[in-house]
Amino acid sequence: MAPLLLQLAALGAALVAAALILISFVAFITATEMPQLHRHEEEKFFLNVRGQREALPSIQDSPTKQLSVVVPSYNEEKRLPVMMDEALGYLEDRQKQDPTFTYEVIIVDDGSKDQTSKVAFKYCQKYGSDKVRVITLVKNRGKGGAIRMGVFSSRGKKILMADADGATKFPDIEKLEKGLNDLQPWPDQMAIACGSRAHLEKESIAQRSYFRTLLMYGFHFLVWFLCVKGIRDTQCGFKLLTREAASRTFSSLHIERWAFDVELLYIAQFFKIPIAEIAVNWTEIEGSKLVPFWSWLQMGKDLLFIRLRYLTGAWRLEQTRKMN
Repeated sequence: MAPLLLQLAALGAALVAAALILISFVAFITATEMPQLHRHEEEKFFLNVRGQREALPSIQDSPTKQLSVVVPSYNEEKRLPVMMDEALGYLEDRQKQDPTFTYEVIIVDDGSKDQTSKVAFKYCQKYGSDKVRVITLVKNRGKGGAIRMGVFSSRGKKILMADADGATKFPDIEKLEKGLNDLQPWPDQMAIACGSRAHLEKESIAQRSYFRTLLMYGFHFLVWFLCVKGIRDTQCGFKLLTREAASRTFSSLHIERWAFDVELLYIAQFFKIPIAEIAVNWTEIEGSKLVPFWSWLQMGKDLLFIRLRYLTGAWRLEQTRKMN
């Protein structure tokens, strides 16, 4: 009996090793090169208040605003106004209290099929195209791809990623700013502050089904085991980066869909960019684009492929790498 068990164990180990080799091979041969920022002709411009086209700036330009807010939006005609009203209300009040404070909000319509761009442009007409700009992508790139486009068209010394659903209270940006400042001195002017919902985990578990709770814990384990250590909530869409940190990380990013946050933080940790995780207020908003099982499955596959592609050398990071 014992020899049979040993043979079965050896066979099982061999099958696992063979499967890992096969997956690694698939990950290697399907890996894409470092994605260049390809823009369709229509994506090189934004419309000013008069409806005239103006060329978008580049993150390689010197910053002219204190803060850029990048809002990725896909079919968000209903949820976007609530978020924008809160964000712009806060930003305008802050500017009144401190006239030296300057900002811009960049809404990136990620190939929406509804009226997202039209809804967003109304805010441009109300506040002016120096404060609110709309970039309409020709086709859907994914959340990471949309944010990347907005980041590379921003003018701020600091760049905030904020979801269009308004799940995070916008005034919590002050918590991220404090967390960012507490990381000083910043190496090469690079630092990141991540909003976090980890402190709400017990409450969310009580409201979730056992299946969704199991998926959540499985995803967190894969993130920790394969990619990112020390960050409990990698997926919160409220993140503040210095301009230099945004340039370095987004120029090395491959993943353009939901798991892009994980690769972004993996890249940041590789470059030894200091990261602060800051608790923020968060409320679940109806209308999420995530389909629980299939989205988690896709993200799990992306996590495995991120690790394997860097491990096999299909993707490489260089300490001296600058943005293309």
